[in-house]
Amino acid sequence: MHNRRNNMDSKAKDFTGSIKKIIKYNRPFIVLIIIALILSFAASILSIVGPDKLKDITNTIQEGIMTGIDLEKIKNIGLLLAIMYGFSAIFNYLQGFIMTIVNNKFQLMMRSDIDKKINRLPLSYFDKTTVGDILSRITNDVDTIGWTMNQSLSGLVSSLTTLLGALFMMFYTNWILALISVFSSLFGFMFVTIILVKSQKYFNEVQDSLGDINGHIEEVFSSHNIIKVYNAEEETNKEFDKINKRLFENGRKSQFLSGLMHPLMGFIGNFGYVLVCVVGAILVINNTISFGVIVAFMIYIRLFTQPLMNIAQSLTGFQSAAAAGERVFEFLEEKEMDDESNLKEKLEINDAKGNIEFKNVSFGYNSDKLIIKNFDAKIPCNSKIAIVGPTGAGKTTIVNLLMKFYNINSGDIIIDGHSINKLTRENVHELFNMVLQDTWIFNGTIKENIKYNKKHITDDEIINACKNVGLHHFIKTLPKGYDTIISDVDTLSSGEKQLLTIARAMISDKPYLILDEATSNVDTRTEELVARAMDKLAKDKTSFIIAHRLSTIKNADMILVINNGNIVEQGNHEELLKKKGFYADLYNSQFEEIK
Repeated sequence: MHNRRNNMDSKAKDFTGSIKKIIKYNRPFIVLIIIALILSFAASILSIVGPDKLKDITNTIQEGIMTGIDLEKIKNIGLLLAIMYGFSAIFNYLQGFIMTIVNNKFQLMMRSDIDKKINRLPLSYFDKTTVGDILSRITNDVDTIGWTMNQSLSGLVSSLTTLLGALFMMFYTNWILALISVFSSLFGFMFVTIILVKSQKYFNEVQDSLGDINGHIEEVFSSHNIIKVYNAEEETNKEFDKINKRLFENGRKSQFLSGLMHPLMGFIGNFGYVLVCVVGAILVINNTISFGVIVAFMIYIRLFTQPLMNIAQSLTGFQSAAAAGERVFEFLEEKEMDDESNLKEKLEINDAKGNIEFKNVSFGYNSDKLIIKNFDAKIPCNSKIAIVGPTGAGKTTIVNLLMKFYNINSGDIIIDGHSINKLTRENVHELFNMVLQDTWIFNGTIKENIKYNKKHITDDEIINACKNVGLHHFIKTLPKGYDTIISDVDTLSSGEKQLLTIARAMISDKPYLILDEATSNVDTRTEELVARAMDKLAKDKTSFIIAHRLSTIKNADMILVINNGNIVEQGNHEELLKKKGFYADLYNSQFEEIK
């Protein structure tokens, strides 16, 4: 029992906490929101006063039956009602217009903050989070919060105003009928509160399931060819059905429980309506009230119960918003990369000579498991360094540390006399050109892809780079040549995409070059052409080459052989073969005949 109470308290805190964060996030629009809520309040007040005027019309007609109907008085009251309801409609329109502006600006600001947040998150976050889940937070969750603001917030204020106003007018008109209406509605509101607490966890699970299903779909579509090749459709469909069924169950439970609130309040309202009619009739017979009071109360009881149903509906929307807000703000509150605003030291590109030194570097993606242990190496300027070793030895990890994608646990990396810990990430990235085995193709023309984020690059430089990597002939066969629009989903081969990324690197003049399996997706003939181009590219630069094809790094000035995060051998190709050690075994194994 105690644990259940704690769980309910925890859910309530999550709900209120998320709503508070959403309200806090809307501070820039607080003036517009207040204006909209005042308009909603004014429109509700005008609607509340109306029944009292209808009571006057009814009483006038009743009195007129015995004497004579005062048509002038009825006309004046009717005209006043028309003016009041007209202003109420105008206020409601203005309130809706303002809230639409606030809602769209809120979503614009939130998505912008998410976009900026993505660039401040460490790579470790993306290692453990699917792309689909992040996309779900940007699209589904933000849309849910925006929809709630637009539909539920103003409706909640209008309903509360109408509820309190109707309550005041009921007691002002007749306290006996007012008490009957209030007590009949209290029972319904108690049930609504219980349902609200019970259903919140399912709304949270719905948003989580949406993130899971988006992540699964993104993964499936990005590797659709692999699924086809391995006939994994059935297994993939089973996984999708599993996530989809979980989403269905959570959605069914959340909507069922929240859906109970509206009919429940409708039943309570109708029950109160019947009680008012019965008791009111008795009071009229006893000459305690006039017939017009009953007419007014018939409308007031609706004005009193309808807001309760609207509040119940608004609370359902707030439950979805709270669940979505929890995911969005969880993302916005994720731990960011270390703040580097205090780092004033900078290494200019023109001052970089190309000397790099690893000093007793240790690193692990998890603090309890080190991948790189006490790594030491001195890299002279303008040298071609090859890093080889078995899969998982730590080759790419060394490059990630060199690019400052991850911070080292201990030790230091010295770049031309500057500690990497004293240089900003942006400064480090300015010094390096990088080509990975994963291709980076963006939606745009071939020319734009090669020129990406580089100014003052001429068409001749782009063409020369493509000629150097053997891509010029292929591009000329395309319908619009260098102006052909491509994207990562186009039917370009892996080798053609890789050549594009290599050409992109060739037009940047930076002192350091990193090639991580850059020729892994090209054929042997193209590889030789690219290798010659890379020799031109690496001229007067310090270059790091990671390759599994050891034949491509024979001309390296130094080969670092990595195993279990440490350098086990180093030297040039001929020296390492003569040692007949770990490198020689790796090299010879590539030419052994498979028996």
